[in-house]
Formats: sequence, C-alpha cells, structure tokens
Amino acid sequence: MTTQTAVLHDVRVTYGSGDRRLVALDDVSVAFERGTFSAVMGPSGSGKSTLLHCAAGLERPAAGSVTVDGVVLDDLTEDRLTRLRRDRIGFVFQAFNLVSALTAEQNVSLPARLAGRRPKAADVAAALAEVGLADRRQHRPSELSGGEQQRVAVARALLSRPAVVFADEPTGALDSVTSRQILDLLRRLVDEHGQTVVMVTHDPVAAARADRILFLADGRIVDDVRPALSPERIAARTARLVEQSC
Repeated sequence: MTTQTAVLHDVRVTYGSGDRRLVALDDVSVAFERGTFSAVMGPSGSGKSTLLHCAAGLERPAAGSVTVDGVVLDDLTEDRLTRLRRDRIGFVFQAFNLVSALTAEQNVSLPARLAGRRPKAADVAAALAEVGLADRRQHRPSELSGGEQQRVAVARALLSRPAVVFADEPTGALDSVTSRQILDLLRRLVDEHGQTVVMVTHDPVAAARADRILFLADGRIVDDVRPALSPERIAARTARLVEQSC
C-alpha cells in the first residue's frame, strides 16, 4: 500500500481568458502522506482553497494529474468521481453545512442516504461518539453550539472511513476555545487513528498543530516546512508573503 494518500502532479488551474486570465494554481506538485496532518497557508488569493478543491475532486484542473487513495481522478466520469468522493474523501467546511430540520445523526447519515445507501445505526453512533457527541445525536443544529455543529460535520466526514479528510477553514467561524477543541479532535484522529488530514487555515495557532505546513503565494508552493513552526514564526512567515504579494 502506498504511503501517499493524495498526490497532485503539475496541477494548473486558470480562470478567465485573455487579459483577465488568472492562474490560481501554477504547476503545483505535492503529496500528502497517510496518517499525517498538513496545514495549507498563504495570503488571500494564493490558491489555498483551489488546491484543496482539486485534491478533493471538487474541481478539475486545466492540466496536471490528481490521485487519491491510488485512484487517478483525471479521466473519471462525473458519476465515478462522485462515488469516489462519497466513499474515500471526507470534507469539512467552515460553514458546517448542516440541514437545520435534521438531527445530528440524520445530518451525519444524509450524504449516504442521498447516495441510495442506508448506513448502519451503529456506524452513525460510532462516528458521533468519536467526536464526543454520543449524547447529542437527537439534537438539531439550533440546539447545538458552533463547536458541536462543526463536530457533527467532522462525524459526517468520517462516516465512510475516508482515506483523507480535507478541511477548509474548519475553525474560521469559531471562538478560540471552541477552535482548540476542534483542532484537538483533528489531531487525535491523526495520532490515534492514522487519519490523513489536510487543512486550509489562515490561523497560525491552528497551523502550528499540524505536522507540516505548506505556504502558497501566487498559485505556487513557496515553502514546505516540517515539523510545523511556532504560531509566532508562522505569523511572521505569512506576513512576509503578504508583503511580497502586494
């Protein structure tokens, strides 16, 4: 079994044409190893979310190749790509994306049900227990705190036991205490369960919890740091990138 969960090779993404053409990713190559926690940082517009969306199969690049869990995404039909995302990829959004009328356990099982599958109640319960919400499974989002809602979103991403979990600013809408709880959860999933996590963040404190930090600027990886730096050094590095991009 390969040690690489997700691989991008010479990935290029462009938007617009002519004078308005924007290169969002400029021939980016990077591999994410199994059982590691990677953070992706950079100034606004540097290509962070685009990299994450390409790696997760949510966006097709104009050129280059993307492989997830040994499967090359490039030539997959939309149907096969949807199945692969459903079965092998977990995605956590900043905005939680929960359905207000559904309970926590219903939200966790919703993607599988939309795909025509009936997840086992024990599996749904185990996913919620994994994120510390075993006793909140019958609560609706309005009855949960922001941190609890994000934990439901993490449980939903974990239900299929994915090869990799991609998280796009997972703590961006949370206060510092709740953010730390979510980061503790992601760190524990990596350390205790060998989960692969790739997280886009603007927060130096969040990035410092990772094993590795990728810094992007103008659609290119300009630094790849292992192990992660202190929050202060991360903030200083990001500030220099912002200055250079102005």
